[in-house]
Amino acid sequence: MTDIAFILNGTPLSVSAEPTRTLLDFLREDRGLTGTKEGCNEGDCGACTVMVADETGPRALNACLLFLPQLQGKEVRTVEGLAAPDGRLHPVQRAMIDEHGSQCGFCTPGIVMSLAVAHATGCRDHDDTLAGNLCRCTGYAPIIRAAQAAETEPQPHWLPSFTLPQISSGGTVSGGSPSPGGAVANARPAGGHGGADSPPAAASRPTSVEELARLYEARPEATLIAGATDVGLWVTKELRDLPTPIFLGAIPELRRIDDEDGQLRVGAMVTIAELRAALAPRLPAFAELLRRFASVQIRNAATIGGNIANGSPIGDTPPALIALGATLHLRRGEERRSLPIEAFFLDYRKQDRRPGEFVEAVTIPTEAPGLRCYKLSKRFDQDISAVCGCFNIGLDEGHVVSARVAFGGMAGIPKRASAVEAGLIGRPWTLATLEAARPAFAEDFTPLSDMRASAAYRLEAAANMLTRVFHDLDGGRVSVLEVGA
Repeated sequence: MTDIAFILNGTPLSVSAEPTRTLLDFLREDRGLTGTKEGCNEGDCGACTVMVADETGPRALNACLLFLPQLQGKEVRTVEGLAAPDGRLHPVQRAMIDEHGSQCGFCTPGIVMSLAVAHATGCRDHDDTLAGNLCRCTGYAPIIRAAQAAETEPQPHWLPSFTLPQISSGGTVSGGSPSPGGAVANARPAGGHGGADSPPAAASRPTSVEELARLYEARPEATLIAGATDVGLWVTKELRDLPTPIFLGAIPELRRIDDEDGQLRVGAMVTIAELRAALAPRLPAFAELLRRFASVQIRNAATIGGNIANGSPIGDTPPALIALGATLHLRRGEERRSLPIEAFFLDYRKQDRRPGEFVEAVTIPTEAPGLRCYKLSKRFDQDISAVCGCFNIGLDEGHVVSARVAFGGMAGIPKRASAVEAGLIGRPWTLATLEAARPAFAEDFTPLSDMRASAAYRLEAAANMLTRVFHDLDGGRVSVLEVGA
């Protein structure tokens, strides 16, 4: 069992729980807060969305993928805690009533919480905000009208006032939440998913990189838990017991983004949302790709280190990082080493990472005016890539002087297209050169056929993306529909 202190709807709590107890189960089964719904239980539908706040501000997160130890020192608001104690509704709640935004009502609490976070942070991109909330009744038009109606309403005085931090050129530390003061033991012990016969796992919550390095070197069989957007499914879908979990959320060094001579050194625990904000003024193509990384709720939890260490051949960040020539930083005990990120991926689900070694940071070059990233999927939001291509093309007087091209979805690992690059470098940047380079895609890749795309389609789509880069860098208008995105 693990002791956790946090604030729930304004009330400090101290609970003793198994470390893989999800917030969703705790809310519904232990606290009777059934407004937070269980839908997909894998972070796709948004019915379980809650507001989680710390010193970085409020975030919309999926309660089904949050383990209770991840809430240490944070404040949680559910739909039951959004209105004032005297019954006055939050502006979003009032607008949803006035604009008839609730249909069957099952998805409504999660939608309300997503919109309440957007209201608190001043976000008015409501389509993006709601991409992670599935309305099964297709009632989005009145929901959008409700979001717009609430835009100008002031933040309710009964809720904390949050301001989001700005990333400066000198770097920002955005982690390490203190425990809430005055926590009281007024909650009964929270059970786990495995029942009475399941032995509780011993959990650790290191507060420094040095402590993590010692722990993980001594217990390389441990499960590192960052955002839990993938590991959470091991519990909710596979009902697995996680051996000796180590929670990484209390390590401030892993939450840093530092500007080092035109490069960003990004700690492994930086979330995709935080990374996107840092990249937007520097690498807009990469930042735009991250807008299609799952949903707001997932981007607020998922980390750059987790996305890399997962080793998925269809992960969204590795193709861009490979195209940029990013450097990965690993640590095991007192030993640190760095390697080009493409060298980290060896084979399907196999990486160059030794037992007890973890991803500490990644260094991302930010001078890449020729970077373009394209994600091909069956729908724009919340979908997995059939093909993800990233191109970092350097031009000088009409000739290709450098080229780094990488793809996801084309092999068992995120992979660099070395033959394609060789077919471009030193040649004139013309459609004829691109046409001559097309056969090189079959030299670099032997993709699989699956439910998302056939092998032939993937090869054709990847080659077509190169043509798109040509028109894109030439300033032409390129519709996303041309590549099926």
